[in-house]
Amino acid sequence: MPDTGPAADLDDFLDKWRGRWPEWRIAQVFLPEPQRLPAEAWLALLQEWTDAAWAGDDPTPGFAKLAWWQDELRGWAKGARRHPLGRVLLKQAAPWTTLAAHLSALQAVREPLRRGDAPERLRPTLQTLADAMHDCERALFAESAAAAPGASNTDAFGLLALHALWHREGAGDAAQVRIWAGQLLATSSLRAATRPRRIHDALCRARLQRVSAGAEAAPLSPPAALWRSWRAARG
Repeated sequence: MPDTGPAADLDDFLDKWRGRWPEWRIAQVFLPEPQRLPAEAWLALLQEWTDAAWAGDDPTPGFAKLAWWQDELRGWAKGARRHPLGRVLLKQAAPWTTLAAHLSALQAVREPLRRGDAPERLRPTLQTLADAMHDCERALFAESAAAAPGASNTDAFGLLALHALWHREGAGDAAQVRIWAGQLLATSSLRAATRPRRIHDALCRARLQRVSAGAEAAPLSPPAALWRSWRAARG
């Protein structure tokens, strides 16, 4: 289970996430001050889940961690917490129980990307989790995030992007991930969402564009992060 002893301070989890997304230090300037720490805590929470679901050769320990997280989220719905990230995220009421019910979707997409795979194959599996995340984000960041007429208010792009980036950084088939990234970019657009989600998805999209061009999924340069984040923040 996650280490929740005295050494497992909130900053440990935030710093682990910041280490993978250093461009967020620049991107967050386009968030209102009250949203900055909750946004980092929320994205660090998502990283804990994807690490649990997708890391390692043996899925069993990770699946046990996700089960622990489901139980933890149900506790959050009752105002109880064990994990340090809850110190930040429980300041706003959110539909944690619904989120817990759909967290297992991450297990279903654990397998490496296979030749011939397309993003559309995984999108339905992740959509209900994406919907639950969207509802939590609206609560956490106090935004209405209304969709354009006729458009879905949520999209699984963020989860699909993290899936592709995970396999590019790991032991996945680099050529297949490059093809998959290109398909994902061609079939997904940045939907109406909270500002933190729009900004993070824009950073994911920029990294995916590098992957689709055959490059590493490296963090953005400061000027690129500034430009992408500013455009995403405008909506």
